[in-house]
Amino acid sequence: MSLPHRRWRPVGSTMIRWIRQQLGFDPPHQSPTRTIYVANHFPPHNDFIQQKFPDNRMISSKYTIWNFIPKNLFEQFRRIANFYFLVIFLVQLMIDTPTSPYTSGLPLFFVIIVTAVKQGYEDWLRHKADNEVNNTAVYVIRSGGLVQTRSQNIRVGDIVKIEKDQTFPADLVLLSTDREDGTCYVTTASLDGETNLKTHRAVPEVAKMQNVLQLDTLRAVITCLQPEPDLYRFVGQITIRGKSNDVVRPLGPENLLLRGASLKNCSKVFGVAVYTGMDAKIALNYKSKSQKRSIVEKSMNTFLIVFLEILVVEAVISTILKYVWQYEPSYNQRTTQEKNSSKILTGISDFLAFLVLYNYIIPISLYVTVEMQKFLGSFFIVWDLDLYHEASGQRAQVNTSDLNEELGQVEYVLTDKTGTLTENEMKFRECSINGVKYKYSNGNLVHEGMTGMFERSNQTFTDEETMFLRAISLCHTVRISDQGETHTQHLKNIIHDPSTVEYYAASPDEKALVEATRKIGVTFLRSTEDEIFLNTFGKDERYKLLEILEFDADRRRMSVIVKTPEGKILMFTKGAESSILPLSTSGEIPTIHRHVDELAMKGLRTLCVGCKNLSKKEYQEVSSRLLQARTSLQNREQEVANVFHFIERDLHLLGASGVEDKLQEKVPETIEALKLAGIKVWVLTGDKQETAISVSLSSGHFHRAMNILELTNQKSDTECAAQLERLDRRIKQDHVIQHGLVVDGTSLSVALREHEKMFMEISRNCSAVLCCRMAPLQKAKVVRLLKTSPTKPITLAIGDGANDVSMIMEANIGIGIMGKEGRQAVRNSDYAIARFRFLAKLLFVHGHFYYVRISNLVQYFFYKNVCFITPQFLYQFFCMFSQQTLYDGAYLTLYNICFTSLPILMYSLLEQDVHTHVLKSKPALYREISRNELLSLKRFLYWTLLGFSHAFIFFFGSYLLRRDDASMMGNGQKFGNWTFGFLVFTVMFITVTLKLGIETHYWTWINHFVTWGSIVFYFAFSLLYGAILWPFLKEQDMYFVFSQLLSSASAWLGIVVIVVACLFLDVLRKVFWRHTRPTLLQRSQMHISKVTLQEANIAPQPLARVRNLLSKNSSWR
Repeated sequence: MSLPHRRWRPVGSTMIRWIRQQLGFDPPHQSPTRTIYVANHFPPHNDFIQQKFPDNRMISSKYTIWNFIPKNLFEQFRRIANFYFLVIFLVQLMIDTPTSPYTSGLPLFFVIIVTAVKQGYEDWLRHKADNEVNNTAVYVIRSGGLVQTRSQNIRVGDIVKIEKDQTFPADLVLLSTDREDGTCYVTTASLDGETNLKTHRAVPEVAKMQNVLQLDTLRAVITCLQPEPDLYRFVGQITIRGKSNDVVRPLGPENLLLRGASLKNCSKVFGVAVYTGMDAKIALNYKSKSQKRSIVEKSMNTFLIVFLEILVVEAVISTILKYVWQYEPSYNQRTTQEKNSSKILTGISDFLAFLVLYNYIIPISLYVTVEMQKFLGSFFIVWDLDLYHEASGQRAQVNTSDLNEELGQVEYVLTDKTGTLTENEMKFRECSINGVKYKYSNGNLVHEGMTGMFERSNQTFTDEETMFLRAISLCHTVRISDQGETHTQHLKNIIHDPSTVEYYAASPDEKALVEATRKIGVTFLRSTEDEIFLNTFGKDERYKLLEILEFDADRRRMSVIVKTPEGKILMFTKGAESSILPLSTSGEIPTIHRHVDELAMKGLRTLCVGCKNLSKKEYQEVSSRLLQARTSLQNREQEVANVFHFIERDLHLLGASGVEDKLQEKVPETIEALKLAGIKVWVLTGDKQETAISVSLSSGHFHRAMNILELTNQKSDTECAAQLERLDRRIKQDHVIQHGLVVDGTSLSVALREHEKMFMEISRNCSAVLCCRMAPLQKAKVVRLLKTSPTKPITLAIGDGANDVSMIMEANIGIGIMGKEGRQAVRNSDYAIARFRFLAKLLFVHGHFYYVRISNLVQYFFYKNVCFITPQFLYQFFCMFSQQTLYDGAYLTLYNICFTSLPILMYSLLEQDVHTHVLKSKPALYREISRNELLSLKRFLYWTLLGFSHAFIFFFGSYLLRRDDASMMGNGQKFGNWTFGFLVFTVMFITVTLKLGIETHYWTWINHFVTWGSIVFYFAFSLLYGAILWPFLKEQDMYFVFSQLLSSASAWLGIVVIVVACLFLDVLRKVFWRHTRPTLLQRSQMHISKVTLQEANIAPQPLARVRNLLSKNSSWR
């Protein structure tokens, strides 16, 4: 018996390739394409190498049970503070140091454990969600039958059955549906947030195979590109094996059912898996966004480096002084080992010992406290009822809590127009047909200038008017709510009772236009894969759909080629006037162009409509070229675009439409408030110049007295440079007047090519900037230019559509509007709000509070650690730098993680330095904290020097008290080392705790509880710790120390005097400056001092009230 022939490959080369792939040197997909055998019917011979594809498991988790500990530890020790304390802990283990390794090890262990538990829990939730998805039951065709299996067991090539309302478990190429035309409707809300129904089609040769037996006999091969993240791009072809010849058909996005999308309006479909598991497009889009770091975090790291330098300086000084002041009596006999030891090694050992002794100047718990403050503080945005939009039931959403404080530092707001400043509720208002302007009202078209309304019959419509209305009703992507039920009787209902049907469209403009033509008399009834049904003034018409030339952002237009009931072949094209007018060669072009500008000046969104007659020969050539371009696997998009440009030319201009998109509520007031806060507003839109200027004027972005400068229609570098120089001269000459700049996308591209610096200089000198005709990548580039300019301003980008995602992700802060263009912007944003007007409170109130809270948190942390460790340094001058510690190890360990942790955490969550309604009514207060004012060098030096001065006062105050009063202890004994250290620690702890109380403006019962509770806990712990001989402690230096100190009235009086001495000058300074040179913020605080601070506070609001309101329309976070 002979074995079948196989193509063997050398074992060595295979092993080497496998090893290289595991190490990441070779990518998993060497070929740019993949070959998929439908139903895994492989060729009978083995003269092929079967490609390996991943299974269908989705993995969103970060860790496994095997790599959690090493991977998590590696990530945590990448932080400089954690790594520093690890080094200190290792030094304590290796050499003889004055403090126990536990004093550094326990706080480090606590921080590492808390962070690991938090991250582990979050990852466990991801594992749980992954298992739920991977174990979902699915049906696949195997061995001629329908088999139930788990989603994770789907292989590339499996034919999967999906029923109505189910989610697609992998990226599938549609094979057949329960409809004869092979179409189905899906919603991709979970992918891009778009709730409109999208039509997908099966290849006609396969669409007729609608049961398991027929599909099992299918012999076909799919060739497509390797997976890529673009949701809207798919290039492939299917080869259907026949008895006589093979049939090749192109595959595009309309044939691909994406994992995560849901099947609608169709009972069942069959599809073949092409991308599984982590190759699916939804998985490729899981890629995390680039990490955004706030300015506070950068300042915090800078301060940390400064304190590391202070630590090293203190250790060096102590090491030098130890040897300068070293005194060795004659009777002190050193060991032979000590005599023979290297002085250099001894010096290094002493330096490391001092480093360990002073290492607590670095606050290890700072990062954990900051993370907790950001995470818990973000809920105040979610709970804020002022940011809740009751009409839509949408509350504010926080996608990242790392940038809360950045909301208080914004200098530039870059906003989209449509759907962000406007409602994105389109209403058809006016149009121009064959050079005649019409107004639309109550389902009628009326000549401009006519008074009175009358209903026109179809006899009163000219051929040009009817053709224009037909073009709008044929050239679109609108779908009816349930076309499967749209039978003859139902079609009549659509005509006579429009409320019986609902149109769905990807674009609100298209929906408004189609609804308007229905009311006028030309009704879009339904569409199939190859037919469109209209009712034109009571007469049913059937058009054969020959080709669809899809819309894309580069062309800014779409076209359909149809065969009319009379047998004519027509192409209808609709798009932006900048893409239609240059292609038009006939019609009332100058008049319609003028009308388009007039419509735009009124703030209407304009579209132009054209048509073209095609002969049969021309159509055959077009169809052939389209088929060839669409079946190409290499550079398909470019080849299809070339064919589109070849077809869409020599148009007859039919007319233009004007659609109104009204402003959202309180947009002008919000923009004015942003300007008063010192924030510059830039509008970036894809609309034409006249429309954008009109909306800018009505929204208050531009005002009538502003000098409007234009940088438009610049085609060459020379022209652009000359125009920029003219604008620069005008700004310098009229420096008193406010200027507004208008720039279009074409001119922007030219300006940024050679004159970027001059353009940015002119832009920064303008009060408002309007960029029109902008592509999505141009929006992102403008944001990047601002963000990376020499002054490094904080930018905020806000938008509602998929075309705004690039600038939202590029800006320092990205905000998504929960609008009507899908939720892609919301999904990729840092924060999401329902309306533009909510931006004012988000910045002026939440941004102000978050920045003030975390700035004081950071400064206070370094201050209290300076107070903590400076006495340790001063004490060395009195013990001959013998490295004797001043504090007991238990107090060294618990100071940061226990005694002083809760008061500052509660302060950072609840502090309100001024009333919320004052912040909203006085936007100028926002300027007072701009440019990172609270973390400036001046403020940093103040807090640092304050810490050193307080440390000197309570150290030398305690020293003088000890030296002058021989009967300090109640039993007549003098102070010992541990008693003195405990006295210094007690004064220091009470001082830093009361200092935080002085800084607190908004006291709640929580603040009182944690502040006074911490002091009570400290004394209770000290009493218990010193009253018992704990068996697990080798040494107990603090035994009975606290009890003896309690018996001394002089000690208690000394504690009070020293604490008052520390804080008195600080309080005096505050009172003096507040009354002699008060800031705007302090004047506002004094103005409302008689108003109760219980009104209008945002944190914390009654949780039950918030839940009752929010749970009506959305799930609780």
